[in-house]
Amino acid sequence: MPRTPTCVLGDTSPTRAEDGHAVDRFVEIGSFTKVLTGTALMRMAAAGLLDVDDPVERRLPAAAGTGITLRHLAEHTSGLPRLPPGTGGRDPYAAFDADALRRLLGRLDGVVVRPPGQQEEYSNLGYAVLGAALVAASGAAYEELLAEHVLRPLDVHEVSVRPEADRRLLAPGLLGRDRRPWTMDGAILPAGGLWATPRAVADLLVRLVIERRLGDPAPSWQRAGALHWHNGATRHASVFAGAMADGRWVVVHRLGGRSDGTDRMGVDLLRGDRSPAS
Repeated sequence: MPRTPTCVLGDTSPTRAEDGHAVDRFVEIGSFTKVLTGTALMRMAAAGLLDVDDPVERRLPAAAGTGITLRHLAEHTSGLPRLPPGTGGRDPYAAFDADALRRLLGRLDGVVVRPPGQQEEYSNLGYAVLGAALVAASGAAYEELLAEHVLRPLDVHEVSVRPEADRRLLAPGLLGRDRRPWTMDGAILPAGGLWATPRAVADLLVRLVIERRLGDPAPSWQRAGALHWHNGATRHASVFAGAMADGRWVVVHRLGGRSDGTDRMGVDLLRGDRSPAS
């Protein structure tokens, strides 16, 4: 598996790619998916379809009694653990389908590790629940509500749930022998299951954080001083996308290699500490 990154760099000028796989081929973006889910939440709230402080049971009645709100889920303060119970193995989310999530909703109060609103704890499970709540509020499938409230308004189209059906769309080598991607098109989809081209990730970063075409950045973005960022990692891929308040931004996507290395590369590029090929 090649470990050369795709680095898409810029200020507010058009994107340019440095090295690595092509910016127009689909790759897994892992938890960068959460940026889109959180943006959909804020857009749906602005349209009056829900309130960010709605209790989760208003949209998912089976989850009654937890005290968790949609805002808690978006901000990772729900008290839910990082992963759904029972995940693991080579394909950790394969069994976490819609039925598994429905069964889990009825016992969320027994799954939480602390009361909601007290402390931030990054939670893939929380974003799976948030995605289900958005689907319930909209009456549309996740990919449809995402297109309506986020992708079409931003004029971004290279985002998909299942592009692996057409290998011609994928970055070279992504589906080689023993390189099967995780199954993430079930209940975990809103937390980390989307695919996109690096070009689309760059467009999302610029249009959401720098240009702010849909308003203030959603609470799903991570913040460190003047930096808005989010990353994502799956079995064989990792991505980092970050933008500074002065307009500098970077997207790094790697096939192979550890995700913390991808994060460091992105931060170093923003600081000007290294070249994209290093």
